[in-house]
Amino acid sequence: MLEDANLDNNTSGIEPFEEGRTWGSSFTVKGTKYATSLFWQPLRNVDDPYTEIGEAAENVLEGADLFCLKRGKSPQFGLCISSQGYSKKMSVAAISLVNALSDTSSFLAVFKVDKGWWYICVRNDVILSDGDMLFFNEEEAKQQFTSMLAVPDWGYKIAPPEWNIEDTRQMDLWTLLKGAQTETLQKVNALRGTKLFIILALAGVAALWLASTLVSLIFRAAPPKPIVAPVAIKTVDKAAPPPEPKPWENLPDPVELLGYCFKAIQDVVTIPTPGWHIGGITCSAEGLVTSWGMEMGRLTWIDKALENSGVTFSNKSISPSGREVMASVPISEIKTLNSPPQYNGVDLVNTINDLFQGLQLSISLSSQSWTSPQNNVYRTVHFSLSSKYDPKEWVDIFTRFSGLTISGIKYDVNSNTWYYEGAIYVL
Repeated sequence: MLEDANLDNNTSGIEPFEEGRTWGSSFTVKGTKYATSLFWQPLRNVDDPYTEIGEAAENVLEGADLFCLKRGKSPQFGLCISSQGYSKKMSVAAISLVNALSDTSSFLAVFKVDKGWWYICVRNDVILSDGDMLFFNEEEAKQQFTSMLAVPDWGYKIAPPEWNIEDTRQMDLWTLLKGAQTETLQKVNALRGTKLFIILALAGVAALWLASTLVSLIFRAAPPKPIVAPVAIKTVDKAAPPPEPKPWENLPDPVELLGYCFKAIQDVVTIPTPGWHIGGITCSAEGLVTSWGMEMGRLTWIDKALENSGVTFSNKSISPSGREVMASVPISEIKTLNSPPQYNGVDLVNTINDLFQGLQLSISLSSQSWTSPQNNVYRTVHFSLSSKYDPKEWVDIFTRFSGLTISGIKYDVNSNTWYYEGAIYVL
């Protein structure tokens, strides 16, 4: 906890506000501090971005009070929360690197930095939603990097030399960043544009009214009014705000999510695509995303294969080279559950470790916390694991823990491996 941190004897290299987290909010290169691990969203209204950003700060990432804009072919904005270690005018690492590598629209990279391993993934000029993350744990960064290598046609694949990953290169991060155009974090609710003009206009009207009033009082003073005894002002107690809904009162049903994602993954894996090879597959409550890369043949082959597959696609896009097709598949709406936590953090970690030791399987656990707009602190144990077992086999295990939410399921067709990530709320 932040209040227990010793601010005078911190020798770990991790800021006090990052203790207890598996990710960092910034790193420093040659004296310049760069913000990372931002929450990236597409920018739809380029004419009035601030309204869209303000709505996202209220409804998508609660508590977000800082943002930056990524301009170009695919405009985006990144959100973050200052209490997590960000500050106004901090340079944004992802935008600097996108500008430094402007000769390619897609790149995958991990850089060793002062506080860990910075992972960044940009596809078709879009910073992926989980594509900007500073990991404290090297293995987690490596796993995230290798899970995306199955996707073809990367302009750059950059990794630390000690990883010895084939077909990757090493590049000096400072050399890339020092000459690149950058953007800095700004306040979400700062006055700008039309709002600023309106405020200035109102201030001008108020100033004219005040001046007119003063002139009237000085030159046309009215005779003194009789003294009136003051009347006590009645105070009205404000109604207490409604109780804040607990986050576990509206969690996606993990059984339905596992089932729907398993079916969607089966559907896309079994599509016959002559000359094209399917890449990595990711599924969450928002739907499934995957891609196909061309090994031989033509673009019309994959178009016809997907059109005749019987699978409904919500979105399809083709890379500028014409050698990659990315597609999204919707899944059925998932019902929500009231699933309150049953364990405190220590007991939950011990219970999970004991269970997986009995199964002879490995699982990665980390404790996290976040503060709600009404200053309530909620704690979770984040988990990630890889397995040869498909989602149906995990239903019995996952449903043992109340307060569980699954954030993502990935499938690697080359190794026939499943990856699961999520969190469990604790008391």
